[in-house]
Amino acid sequence: MPNNLKFYSNRSFFISPVKTEYDTVVFYCHLQRTLCYRRTEKIKTRERERERMSSTLLEVTRASHEEVERLERLIVKDLQNEPPTNKDRLYQSHRVRNMIEQITSTTNKLIEIYEDKDSSRKDEIAALGGQTATGTNVFSAFYDRLKEIREYHRRHPAARVVDANDEYEQLLKEEPQIEFSGEEAVGRYLDLHELFNDYINSKFGEQIEYSAYLDVFSQPERISRKLKLTRQYQEYLQKLLEYLIYFFERTEPLQDLDRIFSKVVTEFEEQWATGKVEGWENVGQENGDIPAEHSAIDLDYYGTIEELMEVGPDRLKEALAALGLKTGGTIQQRAERLFLTKHTPLEKLDRKHFAKGSRGPQQNGNSVTILPSADAKEIALIESKVKRLCDLLQETMVRTKENVEKKQALTYEEMEAEREEEEVQAESESDDDEQQIYNPLKLPMGWDGKPIPYWLYKLHGLGQEFKCEICGNHSYWGRRAYERHFKEWRHQHGMRCLGIPNTKNFNEITSIEEAKHLWERIQERQGVNKWRPDLEEEYEDQEGNIYNKKTYTDLQRQGLI
Repeated sequence: MPNNLKFYSNRSFFISPVKTEYDTVVFYCHLQRTLCYRRTEKIKTRERERERMSSTLLEVTRASHEEVERLERLIVKDLQNEPPTNKDRLYQSHRVRNMIEQITSTTNKLIEIYEDKDSSRKDEIAALGGQTATGTNVFSAFYDRLKEIREYHRRHPAARVVDANDEYEQLLKEEPQIEFSGEEAVGRYLDLHELFNDYINSKFGEQIEYSAYLDVFSQPERISRKLKLTRQYQEYLQKLLEYLIYFFERTEPLQDLDRIFSKVVTEFEEQWATGKVEGWENVGQENGDIPAEHSAIDLDYYGTIEELMEVGPDRLKEALAALGLKTGGTIQQRAERLFLTKHTPLEKLDRKHFAKGSRGPQQNGNSVTILPSADAKEIALIESKVKRLCDLLQETMVRTKENVEKKQALTYEEMEAEREEEEVQAESESDDDEQQIYNPLKLPMGWDGKPIPYWLYKLHGLGQEFKCEICGNHSYWGRRAYERHFKEWRHQHGMRCLGIPNTKNFNEITSIEEAKHLWERIQERQGVNKWRPDLEEEYEDQEGNIYNKKTYTDLQRQGLI
């Protein structure tokens, strides 16, 4: 063991003679840990001294203003850079949001200092001026402060001014931790699968596909008012709102959601007072009666019993059960029984229409419990907030539906290959439309801006070229595009220029000469079978002689008949 290590061993811990290589490793590990600990303690002591030197309120005020100004400059500098990818855009937004929150926190501290509720700032300013309990002594205060500064630099001769700009510049390289699920793809798509399962397994939902749910979840007015006034719907709507808020805060951190919701609440209160909230127009449940529009079927849309029968026997049965009426009989009898409630209040209906053991919808065990009006207003307000968030996330919703439809057309192997490709290219992904795409086979581009698979290219025969002289020798690739072009504007314009009607007779005709020749033949054929009134229209004179129109007219002019 080196002799120069005895000093550390005597001051830190007892070192036994090193016998094995393992003991040597353990010894050096303990030694390194001890040195790091002592170095850390020295740094902490130095920092405490610096804090004591800058612990005055005036120094804290100055440093806070400097920090705010530096953060503002960093925000401007960061926003001047255009992020190349969606991931970089999220990082930039969250960095700016964090700096704004730091500015807000520092500003609140400055407000507390300037308010000076405990008069500490006033006392400190007075102390700097040399004001004491015995009187004013400016020189004494000055020399005391000078002595304190000299003592600090005597203890720390290596102390230097640290440029804080370097530390702040590191903030521009920070990559905030943002949690996204695999389906959300770093904020590009929504992940509503859990809410979709709640929707299709509820009484107010429908058995639809996930892609269809992406269209209807933002339209709560599609659900009947009675089904909305249930605890199940309220819990579902609350979960939907919480998810949209959480997603919006992660993807749009610079948006002020509190201000947006404040405006929504103001508009909602005005519309609720006048009964103009969409889906909740003219809300009124006097004496506990359930209006007709609260049934599972909105009777306002049906003018006759025959129209009501078209909804089907099952829905008619559910609507009757919800109102406590009999559910048996034919579909026409069910429709007639339900149609009675459109213009007749339930309490005025004949008792024979109600099911056994039920005197009305309020005592029917199968009916849906109606929540108080206060809960109805709360549900309507949540719906307004959900609609507002859906408006703000409209582009994301469209992307999500397109991604779902795209996945439905892919096999499991293709989905796995695409996911691996996205993971590999996540760092180099660019939203620039002018980015060069590797396409040596010159395959056509798909809806996503990438070349279509080669097997799909061969399946549709996209390698076959069809030229149309009528369209100005324009090329069409693939049989499907060629057949479709006969109804498109380019071919129609060419036929119009030739003076030929674009009918089915000219399908598969691409040559101008062939089109003209066929048109002449059609005109000739039409000329043979054409009605000629001057030759085929018959006239009879007084003697019973029959003439065609031309002969009869000539003889009449000559006065012969």
